[in-house]
Amino acid sequence: MENKNISVLLIDDHPLILDAYRTAFDYYSTQNSSISFSIYTAEDCDEGIKMINSFSSEKKILDIVFLDIMLPSSKDGKILSGEDLGLIIRKLLPNTKIIVATTLNDNYRVHSIFKSLDPDGFLIKNDINAKELIETIDVLLNDPPYYSRTVLKLLRKHVANDFLLDNIDRRILYELSIGTKMKDLPDILPLSIAGIEKRKRQLKHIFNMDSLDDRELLAIARNKGFI
Repeated sequence: MENKNISVLLIDDHPLILDAYRTAFDYYSTQNSSISFSIYTAEDCDEGIKMINSFSSEKKILDIVFLDIMLPSSKDGKILSGEDLGLIIRKLLPNTKIIVATTLNDNYRVHSIFKSLDPDGFLIKNDINAKELIETIDVLLNDPPYYSRTVLKLLRKHVANDFLLDNIDRRILYELSIGTKMKDLPDILPLSIAGIEKRKRQLKHIFNMDSLDDRELLAIARNKGFI
């Protein structure tokens, strides 16, 4: 059988998770002698976009990306999370398989990520163990997609609210979270003050908030992984 080398990019800000991924890939290659892996790592959005741009500009094949969603934003504030990195991967490297791995496990957020990224695999980190990772790798290489048990449970539930926050919604939340004043937002976003206030009211409705308090809005958005 012809030997095959598979390129893998691991994007996660937790060294223990990165080590667990590496161990799983090493074990898989020892059990499948015709397959080897070239492993690359990134621990934040800045390192991630650098690696993605490198593969794209050099026209190198990137077979698989394991992508954490709740990553530190880029220093320039343009890439807010792993979800933004995933969108860039879909644009620049459309043949790359994306596996989302996250601690987020609420129905609302999981479905939002499915709609925006259409991942080839989706893992909730609390589900992950050595056996699960090895099974994930095997399914990805042979018959994707792979979803961990919590994701499968969430997918079976009826989603009453199928609303997806767009980039402007998420940008409003991000700017508010870093302390940008409302009066300065029209200089950053293509909206008037009235338009931004309307968006905020809509967000509070989507999150089922009784209060109009921005701090509560940001707390809920942060808890759901939008910022």
